Amino acid sequence: MKYGLLKYEENKKFFNVGDNIQSLAAKQFLPKVDEYVSREKMADYRGSKIKMILNGWFTHNVHNWIPSEKIDPLFVSFHINNTAAPYMLDEKGVEYLKKHEPIGCRDQFTAETLQEKGIEAYFTGCLTLTLDTYKVDDSQRTDEVYIVDPLYGYTTYKKVTYSFRSFVRSILNGNIFHLGKKNKHLNKIIDKSLLEKAIYINQEPEANKYTTEEKFEMGEDLLKKYAKAKLVITSRIHCALPCLALGTPVIFINGFDSFVDSCRFEGILDLFNRVDISSKTGEFTTNFILEGKINENTVIKNLTKHHSIARSLKEKCRKFINA
Repeated sequence: MKYGLLKYEENKKFFNVGDNIQSLAAKQFLPKVDEYVSREKMADYRGSKIKMILNGWFTHNVHNWIPSEKIDPLFVSFHINNTAAPYMLDEKGVEYLKKHEPIGCRDQFTAETLQEKGIEAYFTGCLTLTLDTYKVDDSQRTDEVYIVDPLYGYTTYKKVTYSFRSFVRSILNGNIFHLGKKNKHLNKIIDKSLLEKAIYINQEPEANKYTTEEKFEMGEDLLKKYAKAKLVITSRIHCALPCLALGTPVIFINGFDSFVDSCRFEGILDLFNRVDISSKTGEFTTNFILEGKINENTVIKNLTKHHSIARSLKEKCRKFINA
């Protein structure tokens, strides 16, 4: 048997390293990788018969997403966004998923959406919760605090200047006048000293600078950094979820108000120590005890709800690969 792994070749200026981290989670269950298959071109695959773990966010190619018959899939940690669902779940899409049910879903929204179409589906959580293979001994942990894409859903200079069209749109809809809101709200949550001393990481760099191999290397490098961190503060679920697996204290800053963003989180948000912030007012609440602001002396312990989810995911993936 041959094995395939998802790669990501989108026609976008920036790419999400979190996608590659999700593929690294799948890769650890494979004896080898014989084929790298683009998530956006699975329908076009014409190589040898391969087994693939299909996890993660699907897809930009909503009108031609159904994988080739050459691909033997395991659907776990599968997510369909609410904007993609009407197109992906047409008659052919539903028929294909029913052929491979039960479908393991990364979030409750996806599970319920598939169930409404008569597809047997259930919540699995995210496969990145199994990335404890990158975990290090506590003696290797450093004093470094990483702040990874905090409140990235807010208006930023990068988003405003993405293209001439995005610049014009940001003027017309008024978003350009919110450029300072992100820093203003972060200052309400995080102590100034920590904001100055922390190491900042961008998990959405420019796409045209990196090969597929370099994208995966970047994902591995980030996992190794997070594994040794004292604390990670992030709004990226594919930073926060791996940190749970790595045993690294993590605080998730949730500033997402729109359903297109929040639908990804149902069943996942309860796994984190979390700051929930209003993007309008900057007022926030936490689900853990926080006196004042997050600072260099803040000590937290991760919740443990993810352990049973990770064990179940490992069992499903091993069973599929060894069958």
